[in-house]
Amino acid sequence: MVVIFLAAVLEEFPDIIFAYGYSDEYSFVFKKTSRFYQRRASKILSLVASFFAAVYVAKWKQFFPQKKLEYAPSFTSKVVSCASAEVLQAYLAWRQQDCHANNQYDTCFWMLVKSGKSISETHEVLKDTQKQQKNELLFQNFGINYKTLPELFRQGSCLFKKKVEETVKHDENGNPVKRLRRKAVLVHSENIAGRNFWNEQPSLYNDLGHFTKDIGKTEPEFIRSFQFENKLLPLTWVVVRIDGCHFHRFSDVHEFEKPNDEQALKLMNSCAVAVLKEFEDIHFAYGVSDEYSFVLKKESELYKRQSSKIISAITSFFTSTYVLQWGEFFPHKEMKYPPSFDGRAVCYPTYNILLDYLAWRQVDCHINNQYNTCFWMLVKSGKTKTQSQDYLKGTQTREKNELLSCQFGIEYNSLPLIFRMGSSVFHLKEAVAVESGEVSGKKLKGEVVVHHCNIIERCFWEEHPHILSLLNSHKTATF
Repeated sequence: MVVIFLAAVLEEFPDIIFAYGYSDEYSFVFKKTSRFYQRRASKILSLVASFFAAVYVAKWKQFFPQKKLEYAPSFTSKVVSCASAEVLQAYLAWRQQDCHANNQYDTCFWMLVKSGKSISETHEVLKDTQKQQKNELLFQNFGINYKTLPELFRQGSCLFKKKVEETVKHDENGNPVKRLRRKAVLVHSENIAGRNFWNEQPSLYNDLGHFTKDIGKTEPEFIRSFQFENKLLPLTWVVVRIDGCHFHRFSDVHEFEKPNDEQALKLMNSCAVAVLKEFEDIHFAYGVSDEYSFVLKKESELYKRQSSKIISAITSFFTSTYVLQWGEFFPHKEMKYPPSFDGRAVCYPTYNILLDYLAWRQVDCHINNQYNTCFWMLVKSGKTKTQSQDYLKGTQTREKNELLSCQFGIEYNSLPLIFRMGSSVFHLKEAVAVESGEVSGKKLKGEVVVHHCNIIERCFWEEHPHILSLLNSHKTATF
């Protein structure tokens, strides 16, 4: 099952040559010559985290058929740029050493807890114990030889593609016809950073390089020095914008209504509501089509303002929620394959620039929706897609409105607001709790709502001054 799960990631991203993981983490190694998304860190880390989260939710029932997934998971990610094969070797050795140390400790810890000790007593027993002492504790107290525990627990799992012989068909006499195919294989090895393991796999050393010598214990700080990290500017509005990856194909495969599928938009909105509930520092979001922008308050210290963690956590949570809630919005439509979203983070220093950004997204919503409405009405009337594009080339807003009105009897301004205005998601004004008939002073966070309204005009912000007040707790918004 693990092979099926991780093979999906390697198939989705062919530039990933090797993957290693244990517990709740996985490392995906791209080939050195990869030009995937022009090597833009935010795109790479958000897409991989997003797709991993989507597959995790989609495959849940295969692993836990009797257990319901209670809530959507999320994953944080980071990029480490390994400058040489030696650095990559040190990184992999570090992660596998961490796997062993954590698993040995956890095995001892939970055996002691199951034997009747409290959590605090167990921590005290294991404090400052070394590897040999833990092995003796397991054997003497519980009859467990640590080295005989499953390799999956002790060594972690690695996945890579290698050439294997497969039967592709049978000839006229019924004899199997075999071919060599590149196929993802799951391996457990005691030392994935060792020369013997690595240099015996052509698919690894051809794309990632040879390991020339074996190494001992590695220093984490040495590896972290190669980590790509971008801390977001303090005291600025942080906008995390996510976009669907290849969503034209996704919408075609799943037969979304053209030009707008209201259920698909409501699913996106439901995911955005979940994001605001999950991440308290996000107080406003605006979405249209397959994109959403999430605004974090100026003073936010979410993940210490590390852009990689903020982007990947929000993107992966949004994606896993999308997969988890799919059945609620499309009860009679099977999800053919999991979607993915990429993300980016941009800092805006002032209110006005932030509002300009949000206004730009809503203007874009209007332009795209008006064009798409005209385009698909022309296609449905019998024109080809190329003819429809040529017909609309150079047309202005008024001309498109006249086209819809005269040819199709559609008044553009009477179309549903969700299509024309997009969706704004925010908390209603905070309420003050009342206990035993008296005001307690405790503030209750307002309900998260979805509105379809004009956020370009200042009247929206004047009617909801608490939104910007929430976003900047030290200063009241002025216009």
